[in-house]
Amino acid sequence: MFESLLNALPVALQLGSLVSLVVGTLIGILIGALPGLNPVMAIALMLPLTYGFDPIIALGLVAGIYNGSMYGGSIPAILLNIPGTPAAIATTFDGYPMTRKGQGGLALKTACWSSAIGGIVSALALMTLAPMLAKVTLAFGPSEYFWVAIFGLVSIAVLVGKDISKGMISALLGVIIGLVGVDAISGEERYTFGTLYLVGGFELLIVLIGLYALPPVLEMAEKRNESYFNADSFRVTADGGSLGLVRRYWRTWTRSSVIGVCVGILPGAGGNLAALLSYNEAKRKAPDPETFGTGNPVGVAAAESGNSADNASAMIPSLTLGIPGNLIAALVLGALMIHGLQPGPQLFTRSPDVVFGFMWQLLLTAMLLLLLGGMVATRLFAQILRMPTALLVPTTMVLMAIGIYTVNGNVTDLYVMLAFGLVGYLLNRLAFPLAPVVLGVLLGPMAEQNLRLSMLISQNDWTVLFTRPISLGIIALLAAVLLSQLWKALRQRRRLSEA
Repeated sequence: MFESLLNALPVALQLGSLVSLVVGTLIGILIGALPGLNPVMAIALMLPLTYGFDPIIALGLVAGIYNGSMYGGSIPAILLNIPGTPAAIATTFDGYPMTRKGQGGLALKTACWSSAIGGIVSALALMTLAPMLAKVTLAFGPSEYFWVAIFGLVSIAVLVGKDISKGMISALLGVIIGLVGVDAISGEERYTFGTLYLVGGFELLIVLIGLYALPPVLEMAEKRNESYFNADSFRVTADGGSLGLVRRYWRTWTRSSVIGVCVGILPGAGGNLAALLSYNEAKRKAPDPETFGTGNPVGVAAAESGNSADNASAMIPSLTLGIPGNLIAALVLGALMIHGLQPGPQLFTRSPDVVFGFMWQLLLTAMLLLLLGGMVATRLFAQILRMPTALLVPTTMVLMAIGIYTVNGNVTDLYVMLAFGLVGYLLNRLAFPLAPVVLGVLLGPMAEQNLRLSMLISQNDWTVLFTRPISLGIIALLAAVLLSQLWKALRQRRRLSEA
């Protein structure tokens, strides 16, 4: 395997391959930075155009768009509190407060380096551990996926925000929103009220932009006569330069990258869960957890390295077993099949140059982020902060409306976005965290479906949820998170009583 990996490096370094990597990375950054557009849409549109290309060139475009979009999603998340991609939700927690404090440049640089490091670690894991880690995926059944979803929901609800009860209520609201539509198990309609529009449920992108994008726009409109941003906030400065970032965040990058790789090999988990779990773990390990959510760069570093570490590792079950880890991995399998290659174990023996060349491309595009990411973010998108608020508010609204309308071409989506925007505005006013709502929409259906599948397989034997070793391990982690928060609450109450 090592010899095949080395032999594929010259293939990945061909001129055509390098051009496709640069072009794909730039397209990915731009796609991720524009709310409403997503890498799945970009890759799906790009694949038919690559039919006559060499497979390695086509896969180079896919690798560039994939890695570039993950970083690109952090740009509007940091500058405007609008997640460019669902995986950038956790980046808004500290990235946007950093911009408000005049540290937008530092936040962008931290995000760029963190995305690159996470992508590099993920690509190295794909190169070296693919066959072994693929077996881990096979060990996960419905009960394990149920507990993964519950762990993600409870941990983010407990750790984000100052009030645990408000976090749990937000998560419950997200679960209710996620259950609207057709039941995936029985095929019955739920909470549709006879409306055809609700049969497919609420689009995640509409919920995401409504909850996260409209509230800060309304806040900007309220303060139209004030200086909303520091004019120097997009300057890329950091104490100690790039080496200073490495010294400061290497522990966070290591921990978050490992979490991202582990989440990536689980089909259907996704970079959003990897980012949120990485953020939670960084907050739990930090000596100053109370600063998270107020502009702590460690939160940006954890979120961005976690979601980017999911990228290449999601390809592990795809390339080795033919089981796509996410939608983009499914498109990669489609790209391979378009060019006459059959995914699965035999791919490594029949077309080693292509599969190992693709691994090198994922590594190279992660490195390209260091060269292209900061330049695009600060010299193009960050200049939006120079606009006066009177122009920034309508411009942002128009971009959101265009992005939402291009998804389905349905005007009703715009009204739904406005409705979720008002809900997000009210939740902000009442100090309810928004992240658990979005995670509830993502993980609520996942938890329900896998719980019901477990019951169907075991013939309603509830003990199946508590007997498998991996399930017990996840339950232990869940208990540790809850007990640590309980202990922290008891200590705070004791300090108050002593004071």
